Amino acid sequence: MRNMENRRDTHHRIGPREMASGGEWLYGRNPVAEALRAGRRTFSEIVLPPGRRDETEEIAAIRLAASRMGIMARCMEPDRLDRLVRGGHHQGVAVKASPYPYVAFDSLLDSVRDDDNAIVLVLDHLEDPQNVGSILRTACAAGVSGVVMPEDRGAGVTPAVVRASSGAAEHMAVARVVNLPRAMKELQEAGFWFTGLDWGEDARPYTEVDFKGKAGLVVGAEGNGLSRLVRETCDFIAELPMPGGFESLNAGVAAGVAVYEILRQRGSGGRPRKDGLEA
Repeated sequence: MRNMENRRDTHHRIGPREMASGGEWLYGRNPVAEALRAGRRTFSEIVLPPGRRDETEEIAAIRLAASRMGIMARCMEPDRLDRLVRGGHHQGVAVKASPYPYVAFDSLLDSVRDDDNAIVLVLDHLEDPQNVGSILRTACAAGVSGVVMPEDRGAGVTPAVVRASSGAAEHMAVARVVNLPRAMKELQEAGFWFTGLDWGEDARPYTEVDFKGKAGLVVGAEGNGLSRLVRETCDFIAELPMPGGFESLNAGVAAGVAVYEILRQRGSGGRPRKDGLEA
């Protein structure tokens, strides 16, 4: 047993010391700033460029926020930071955080039950972090009430997803469930009508779907689209026109178009965030 423990310890120490310790590293200036602003995680240390009199307001604001939160700050060589975040685009900034704070599905359900204008997105086993991040960014900007995704066979809210969302994921209520159709049915019992983005004889143009009231929007996986049971659970199937003849749209783009159609039908002009998300 002792030999096995020694071998395990040696294996875990391969690479930077930080890879062996708990938590995960969020990276990129805006994702880190939004994570600190949201305050939904705990943070143990932050990597920042060396302090300079002429440093940008963005870096200065992150440094000040970290200081106020009592987060230990240090500098790191760029190549070492590259390895730490596994080649992610870090812009010289990373913070070690507790895991992403998913919400319980029951809590999400309770929060939207009495909201007649609630919007819930369901991600049907999307695997590309860029798509998931893009959708979470759109959801945050559009005031979506919550996002539901499966526990397996799909991308969770990883540091790469947070980076792709420009930090918007830190502000979203995201629930993971074992069974998507079952979760959809519980939401339907609470008054939601679900529209799945897909093609087929039963599909109608997305602009002809009535999205007023409690609206659920389902986005299928890249390549495979909606899974059979999820599709059968949808109340409507909607398609986006593609007169150019290309077979499919990026899932993140399709979701964005549909979400803003929901807002258009409701006459929602939206309001900008004072601390608006930036790339």
